[in-house]
Amino acid sequence: MLDETPVPPYIDAMNDPAFDDEFLWLEDIEGTEATAWVAAQNSRTEALLRDAQFETDRKIFLDIFNADDRIPRIVQRGAFLYNFWTDEAHRRGIWRRTTLESYRTAQPVWDTLLDLDALGASEAESWVWAGSSWLPGHHQTVLIALSRGGADATVIREFDLATLQFLADGFYIPEAKTSVSWVDPDTLLVTSADGGDVTSSGYARTIRRWSRGTILAEAPVIFEIDQADIYTYAAINHDPTHGHILFARAISFFTTEYSYESATQPRITLDLPADCIIEISHGRLLVTPRRDYQAAGTTWPAGSLLCIDMANFLAGARNFVALFTPGDRTSLDSWLNFPDHLIVTILDNVSSRALFFRPDGSKATPLAGMPETSSISVQKLAPDDHTETSYLISISSFLEPDRILLGHGDNQAEPLKSARPLFDAAHLQVWQYHATAKDGTAIPYFWIGPRAAPPAGGRPTHLYGYGGFEVSLQPHYLGPTGAVWLARGGAYVIANIRGGGEFGPAWHQAGIRQGKRVAQDDFAAVAIDLATRGLAEPARILAEGGSNGGLLVGNMLTRHPDAFGAIICTVPLLDMRRYTQLLAGRSWVAEYGDPDLPADWDYLQHYSPYHIAKPGQNYPPSLFMTTRRDDRVHPGHARKMAAKMQAMKYDALYYEQLEGGHGSGADSTQRAFLAALFEAFHRRTLQCG
Repeated sequence: MLDETPVPPYIDAMNDPAFDDEFLWLEDIEGTEATAWVAAQNSRTEALLRDAQFETDRKIFLDIFNADDRIPRIVQRGAFLYNFWTDEAHRRGIWRRTTLESYRTAQPVWDTLLDLDALGASEAESWVWAGSSWLPGHHQTVLIALSRGGADATVIREFDLATLQFLADGFYIPEAKTSVSWVDPDTLLVTSADGGDVTSSGYARTIRRWSRGTILAEAPVIFEIDQADIYTYAAINHDPTHGHILFARAISFFTTEYSYESATQPRITLDLPADCIIEISHGRLLVTPRRDYQAAGTTWPAGSLLCIDMANFLAGARNFVALFTPGDRTSLDSWLNFPDHLIVTILDNVSSRALFFRPDGSKATPLAGMPETSSISVQKLAPDDHTETSYLISISSFLEPDRILLGHGDNQAEPLKSARPLFDAAHLQVWQYHATAKDGTAIPYFWIGPRAAPPAGGRPTHLYGYGGFEVSLQPHYLGPTGAVWLARGGAYVIANIRGGGEFGPAWHQAGIRQGKRVAQDDFAAVAIDLATRGLAEPARILAEGGSNGGLLVGNMLTRHPDAFGAIICTVPLLDMRRYTQLLAGRSWVAEYGDPDLPADWDYLQHYSPYHIAKPGQNYPPSLFMTTRRDDRVHPGHARKMAAKMQAMKYDALYYEQLEGGHGSGADSTQRAFLAALFEAFHRRTLQCG
């Protein structure tokens, strides 16, 4: 039976004295009392978990993260391939470039453009690479985004590729959540929270057209959204034939109103449902509706990929061609639009397939040589070149190392790079099982572990899940996990629960708002199925999740404690009464609901772990982890939950990294330390070697 932990009736957690948030002070991220508590918690956790095996594991992870023979991920700009690379000598990394001819060789010759370790040392900053922004066809300067400690907020600086220096009088935007688009070499469209004119979610409310040599705050506003909206941005397409600007007004996390403008078309709001995902390129409009879409007498199913000539659409036509329509167990994953063809990747029972299409929907041929039970991602080799037809195919599976192919417009692909194995997979196997949810729905999950029959009580099992925001958990190479956890006889499981995108929009929508409890019960059903099959008894199952997945496993702790032996809860949401008041929380109301509305709080309180937790229960041991530089999900969630659990005398540990943003460390050294800490927690709680 799935546990149904009773919860109290409606609680006004902010105004009702019946609920006393005694740990509210831990929301003060840099407060003296709060940081002293964190330091004490970190010391305690390290003292308990840094066992005799810890340093060995840390070194294994660090060697994998820093290995020289990893595949360098590339993008082509002009004549060069660009890559950002970290290793033992470059903890924060180097930005570098080479040619395609050199990249094809076993030992490419790279030219270093920017060394972040040296830059950070010279400026006394903990810089983390956050990407670059280019003007197509203009490769003299580039905008570089730098994050302090891995936060979402970045500093934007203009970099000269001739002198390899930042321009003293170039474009510069102070630290903020910012997006930029080049109009021409001397003009940007800027969306920046710097200055404080922000939405209730903390993102910029305006788009400014900023000319070189002028003051950003005085630049004219060319697009503006309401404070109640989530965010806005502008995407500029520089195609000489089909150039345009697309302005986005995100009304909620899943609904966006788009406005289109070109040299021949004054700005117009596109007549499309707000919950569509769209792309406009090569004179075509591609649309994926999140709900059934009716146009020109035809109803297109949610999750379809529709195509129409953009000029015809603007003239009022709605004669879409359906390139893909979903099935019961097939869903749209992604697409790439080229001048005379498209590549569409789909998920078929959570494994990738890629198809080569003509824009009229004809000639849907599969990309050749793609393996079973894998994840396939396709990206343009040169995204700024509107005539380029080459693409990179990345193939990943649980037990086979990643490889990259170079594809061409004629549906031919050649091997480009292959990674080396990081563990011996000969004795391992992958199975896809299905658990049965409370309502009878089949919930798929991947089980990866030794071929040999499990011992009595099953194998120590690491169960991972997410279940939110239409994110699909797909096969991926288990390098570090395989080298340590699988190599020592453990099993690894990925649960494809509702709330994700594995089976299209309906699968996601079944797991939002009130449906969050449905998604969480799906995850518990997977744990129960593992026990029923004899693969692992509950005491040998550790559940891990981060962010929305942290909310998921927080509910395993408080709602389904009998199904698990331990919980690792990272960068989590846990206080669902205050989440909308903390950092970017209000932007997720479409996923969870608004706790300020009594009707929403009536169901939110049923999966708010911070409110559900109570003394005297059989909660398994837990480890809460976050980072102080997480400016997306507030560290207060994890801090308060750990403090409350400890106050109720539960076995709860807490660890906070000083850097890392909404992740697990700002560099490989920090990530390796945390991975080793998690392995030590496995040993402590599941009694495995």
